[in-house]
Amino acid sequence: MKLDRFINRPVLSTVISIFMVILGILGLLFLPVTQYPDIAPPTIQVSTSYTGANAQTILNSVIAPLEESINGVEDMTYMTSTATNTGSASITIYFKQGTDPDMASVKVQNRVSQAQNLLPSEVTQVGVTTQKRQTSMLMVFSLYSPDDRYDIEFIENYAKINIIPLIQRVSGVGEANVMASDYSMRIWLKPDVMAQYGLMPSDITGILAEQNIEAAPGQFGAQGDQSFQYVLTYKGRLTTPEEFGNMVISANDNGEILYLKDVADIELGRLYYNFKNFQNGHNAVSAMIYQTAGSNATAIIEDITELLDEIRPTLPPGLEIDVTMDSNDFLYASIYEVIKTLIEAFILVFFVVYIFLQDIRSTLIPTIAIPVSLIGTFFALYLIGFSLNLLTLCALVLAIAIVVDDAIVVVEGVHAKLDQGYQSPRKASIDAMSELSGAIISITLVMMSVFIPVSFMPGTSGTFYRQFGLTMAFAIGFSAINALTLSPALCAMFLKPHNKDGKHKTTFISRFHTAFNVAYNNMLARYKKSVSIFVHHKKFSFAGVIVGIIVLIVLMNVTPTGFVPNEDTGTIMVTADLQPGTSQERTEEVMAQIDRILGAQPAMQSRTQIIGFSFLGGQGNTYGSFICKLKPWEERTGEGMDANSVIGAIYAQCAMQVKDARVLCFAPPMIPGYSISNGFELNLQDKTGGSLDDFYQVAQEFIAELLKRPEIAMASTTFNPNFPQYRVDVDVAKCKQAGISPSDVLAALQGYLGGMYSSNFNRFGKLYRVMIQADPEARVSPESLNKIKIRNGSEMAPITNFITLQKVYGPDNIKRFNMFTSISVNGNPADGYSSGEAIKAIEEVAAQTLPVGYGYEFSGMTREEQSSSSGTTAIIFLLCLVFVYLLLSAQYESYILPLSVIMSIPFGLAGSFIFAWIMDVENNIYLQIALIMLIGLLAKNAILIVEFALDRRRTGMPIINAAIDGAAARLRPILMTSLAMVIGLLPMMFASGVGANGNSTLGAGAVGGMLIGMICQIFIVPALFVVFQSIQERFKPLVWDDLDNKDVISEIEQYAK
Repeated sequence: MKLDRFINRPVLSTVISIFMVILGILGLLFLPVTQYPDIAPPTIQVSTSYTGANAQTILNSVIAPLEESINGVEDMTYMTSTATNTGSASITIYFKQGTDPDMASVKVQNRVSQAQNLLPSEVTQVGVTTQKRQTSMLMVFSLYSPDDRYDIEFIENYAKINIIPLIQRVSGVGEANVMASDYSMRIWLKPDVMAQYGLMPSDITGILAEQNIEAAPGQFGAQGDQSFQYVLTYKGRLTTPEEFGNMVISANDNGEILYLKDVADIELGRLYYNFKNFQNGHNAVSAMIYQTAGSNATAIIEDITELLDEIRPTLPPGLEIDVTMDSNDFLYASIYEVIKTLIEAFILVFFVVYIFLQDIRSTLIPTIAIPVSLIGTFFALYLIGFSLNLLTLCALVLAIAIVVDDAIVVVEGVHAKLDQGYQSPRKASIDAMSELSGAIISITLVMMSVFIPVSFMPGTSGTFYRQFGLTMAFAIGFSAINALTLSPALCAMFLKPHNKDGKHKTTFISRFHTAFNVAYNNMLARYKKSVSIFVHHKKFSFAGVIVGIIVLIVLMNVTPTGFVPNEDTGTIMVTADLQPGTSQERTEEVMAQIDRILGAQPAMQSRTQIIGFSFLGGQGNTYGSFICKLKPWEERTGEGMDANSVIGAIYAQCAMQVKDARVLCFAPPMIPGYSISNGFELNLQDKTGGSLDDFYQVAQEFIAELLKRPEIAMASTTFNPNFPQYRVDVDVAKCKQAGISPSDVLAALQGYLGGMYSSNFNRFGKLYRVMIQADPEARVSPESLNKIKIRNGSEMAPITNFITLQKVYGPDNIKRFNMFTSISVNGNPADGYSSGEAIKAIEEVAAQTLPVGYGYEFSGMTREEQSSSSGTTAIIFLLCLVFVYLLLSAQYESYILPLSVIMSIPFGLAGSFIFAWIMDVENNIYLQIALIMLIGLLAKNAILIVEFALDRRRTGMPIINAAIDGAAARLRPILMTSLAMVIGLLPMMFASGVGANGNSTLGAGAVGGMLIGMICQIFIVPALFVVFQSIQERFKPLVWDDLDNKDVISEIEQYAK
């Protein structure tokens, strides 16, 4: 291949590289920065509320018809739903990866509208909302009053009126979920006074509909021959408690007027009273920010942070904003660690190359090649729409080894020519490149062919491999362009002819070089003897290959599997659930106790407390949650300051001090958008349609069996069917005798006890609801019903005449998974066990303990891991090997010879697993990425040996001598590139701090595979070459290229020392 144009025109070569660097810098400026690529499936949430209804009622009347209609919407994978006793209903639909979230939202909305006429009127009045959002929080911030000068209602509504609308307008925000309640005009009815006046809640609703209205009375003077025109206005909806109090219920001829304030207390209160927030123990309101599918999380957080900085100076005195959770903290800290590793690897590679090349000029050439290729890669990433994330950055760290490799091959080739006595570096470069260009192109194609098949994998793991594989492929491509243009041009410019007779000043460096060369030559001589032993005893080599493959298969099956390693993200979640039926006031006391424990942790920076809500359980009086922000990583370097130790300490202290609540701690998930915790998540399903009590019993037995397994540290469910309840039975016969309908009785109960949304009012530029309900004092216990009367013709009869109460037990929330009643089980693998082993344990326990008619399905990240782990890795490796084999077959015009390359690869892969076992890391995405890269690098080493051995064989050299000499000729560059990579990745292998688990997994896999693979290859490949080349020559005798041996005499002289 004629590449002397680039050598003769160094300016052209440098311009190509400068272009690559400029385009790369432009790409880098516009690349979005994210933690991981956008891999979470699009999720659509359908939600509504049915005030006063219990979970079972909501399930039957709201969720069942909606699910029936939504089920089967195009591209959905699964759906979950929750009905709670607080009156809320939500359905979350998960879609296949790559589905357009906007189209998914439209399709779900169409299905919801089909079911609208099946829903209760109270639900359609409130409305059913459909929104696209991911399931994991990006950010949590709290507005709070450090000196407690403001009450909760003011803080909540200040946030809802002045802050949240601004947040919702930030591009990419799917939902700003405020754990707070809007203002509401609360009309607290007095049942005994209402009864005296013969009134019922429906009468008050009628009066609101009649008097609290907007009207359009019209105009005077329109179309008349008048000088002026007047618009008639009506006062419209009422706005203050006083105005509502002065609404007229009735008036008689005597001038007596009954006002609403006579039968009810009216105040501007809260719409819901089942939530409370505290920030570090002070009244607060917390906002949880969720992103829309396909949006850039990092950019959203940056925009919100900027917005909060603008809002802070405008806050009233005594209000502050505190950010409790920010996904960017971990991201930037991780990226900083990876970039630090990148620089360390670059410096170490420089030193290794310098020791081997012994010449600053020669070392500069690979050193220049590294940044040019890596920076050029950014432009390619920008063109194909990738982001700058932990995967693409790790790919660039590993790419250093490959990039430096191409440049070393060129420099080494030119040095070999200069050693032969070439006096012109330019001529040496041209001749070296005419020999090497074919090998460089074939190596590049092989390396790229390893990474391209993995890009076609589906699902989440496919996205991971694609990001990593294509980044590597582009870096390799740019590296090849460099090796064919810039590196030879720099060799022609920088290198000098070797002066064998010249006198040199003896310095420490020159003495070191001399000693190194003597040691290397001695090693080379010993190496040739060792290779000749392997070549003459081919059985050893084949036995070695078989052992390598057996070790690889055994270790692949034994090494624990995982998806993504868990890291210390600087945030932990704590949830507490109390005994069923516990009041909100008692829950507050217990939560305050837990808050004190959390506040005493030395690693704790701040904590947000939410009462009435659980990340795992749902909503209700008995639940509470904390979001805890730990101090920055640099302040948490001591013993017991990492997230896992903090979680352990919280568990231990809560177990001793908190007797009335079950406390669970967990870290947020590593990959946003799948689930709330980073443990496993499964849903037991009751397909029999039986009672919840029986189902709960099955679930408890399943969890008990699960906890006996050593792989499981913790497994639990927040479901409990033992919440105390009263069942209302209406005596229909008595109702008919009294001339009233059962629905009147139930409507009266709903109006007094459950609360009714009766009207609207405008204030602060917003629309709020008017709610009617009995005064809290009038609905304390079942005895309170004695004061409630129902109209019976012209009389008022006690409601207790028509109903009986029966004490029963039931759940406070009911979940469904894919239309079956479900109980969700969350937990964590035990220390020393991976998530893959936990999944296997769950599958085994389920097979043994679940009765017929009960099933289970994984959800969230666990579902993804379970579906992707089975055999995927093996298929990828097989594909990669097949691609390498086919390309080499095409290059060597032989189906036999490439086997000498392919059969040497298992050693390196086994080496990876050996190091994974030594370093105690699991077989996850990061290790698999290292393995894929190793297939390419190990194949490249073997190709270099085979290529050079084949060249010598074609000149008529005996096949054994050709193999030994070819291996000896390539030993130096192979050692140089392999050691450069091994030493360059040592900082990654021994990573600590942020993102250490992922980095050390990648480092251990790459270092172990390269070290063991290289050591085995340099002995085994020559022997395999002899065997397979001999077989090849039986089928197709070799055509001799250069019988005079003109080209190789000097090389033989050089290596036959």
